Amino acid sequence: MGTFFYMLLAFLVGVLVGWFIWGRLRGELDSLRGDMDRTRSERDRLRADADRLTGELDVCRGARADLERQSAEAQGAKTGATKAAIPAPSALMSTSAPAKTAPAKSTPAKTSSKKPAAAKAAAAPAASASKAAVSKTSATANKAAPAAKKVTAGKATAPAGKPDSLRRLIGIGPVNERKLHGLGVRTYAQIAAWTAADIKRIEDVLQFDGRIERERWIEQAKLLAAGDEKEFARRFPTAGTTSNT
Repeated sequence: MGTFFYMLLAFLVGVLVGWFIWGRLRGELDSLRGDMDRTRSERDRLRADADRLTGELDVCRGARADLERQSAEAQGAKTGATKAAIPAPSALMSTSAPAKTAPAKSTPAKTSSKKPAAAKAAAAPAASASKAAVSKTSATANKAAPAAKKVTAGKATAPAGKPDSLRRLIGIGPVNERKLHGLGVRTYAQIAAWTAADIKRIEDVLQFDGRIERERWIEQAKLLAAGDEKEFARRFPTAGTTSNT
């Protein structure tokens, strides 16, 4: 009888201990489930923030592209206005005046056929005056030539029409495109026609050292200028991607 009582007591104690342990484990499990739910909600919130930031970044990129395009158009218009404001050489205007006045002073030689000595004497000052006028106009032209050369020095003639997107070339980003526009380079055809001297001059301005030849700018520009998009995509598959520059 006593043994049965002790066995029953041990069974009851085991049930109580098991129930207590199970309650603790169940509480820990519920706590872990709550932490997992909070983690999932935090993850969803972070994903939503990431999507929102990505949309804002795309909007900023579009605004930046529009600003760069407007800046390039404004710079092109400014360059065209500067070229249109350059006055015509005064040498051509000044040389036409002596040509008209010289015959007027030499007409007495035709009318005074009776006095050839007087005609020669009258024609001599006219000839000297004509020579002086010609020498004066030539000196004016020589002075105007360096001035005109100084105005146009350092900038290549920009072709009329809409400029090409130079950023399609591997190695040309927004900064290099603005520098090339400042040098008057706006089309693929200009880059395709560069000589060794042009490459040296452009690299000095852009502070490059062999980068134009290393990244094959001229080869890319020739394909784009010719409109061979298929061959361009085959030779330069990374053009136009994030690794372009």
